Amino acid sequence: MAFAPSPIPSRTQYVLEAIKHDILTGGLRPGQALVETELAARFGVSKTPVREALKTLAGSGLVVMNQYKGVTVRMVDADMARAVYDVRLLLEPEAVRRAVASGAPLDEAREALRRAAGAEDPAERSLANRAFHRALYLPCGNPLLGRMLDEVRDQAALVSTVAWAAVPSWEREAAEHEEILRLAAAGDVDGVGRAVHDHIASFVERAFPRHPEEQHPQRHRPEKRYPVNQSPLNGE
Repeated sequence: MAFAPSPIPSRTQYVLEAIKHDILTGGLRPGQALVETELAARFGVSKTPVREALKTLAGSGLVVMNQYKGVTVRMVDADMARAVYDVRLLLEPEAVRRAVASGAPLDEAREALRRAAGAEDPAERSLANRAFHRALYLPCGNPLLGRMLDEVRDQAALVSTVAWAAVPSWEREAAEHEEILRLAAAGDVDGVGRAVHDHIASFVERAFPRHPEEQHPQRHRPEKRYPVNQSPLNGE
């Protein structure tokens, strides 16, 4: 799907939106180098807006800036994925509960699901799914809570992009989205909160399953003990 940016206030914002779109739809892969001169030539701008856009993306956790390796798209591993989704598990179910309890309209959420169902590629589907979640949590009545979820939204989308590339699971997630919307429309505050929690938890567990030794670290990783005159610094 071609990227069609919305009206932009500056060259920096245009470059920012374009690079972010490519990262979150898989056009730029985790670990891929982002070279300022190449990006400037691609977008027809100087290196300054590219540099500023990359700094912003680094702040949002989508790229990594290294003194020696330059700028790369952030790699996704199990620890990163679980950290991001742990924040979502702590905040998003409660935000959706509050939005449903307030009687917030669901038109945007319904429209997002309609777009996801008719999506022609994973990129379009991913963008629609992100819009669905945001439409549900944003009217929670607490702007700070909404902003906190927005801050991890891009990193969560990066995780899902990587996970979908390995194990496509959008049909299951689409069914879960429909159930979440049904509970929200019914005004079932507790039910929708549980459904959102289970939806988020099951996705990260499918994509990055925990190994037995991670679930019971003390059982599988006994503490090493060293003789009085021998420390780990001196070798075993």
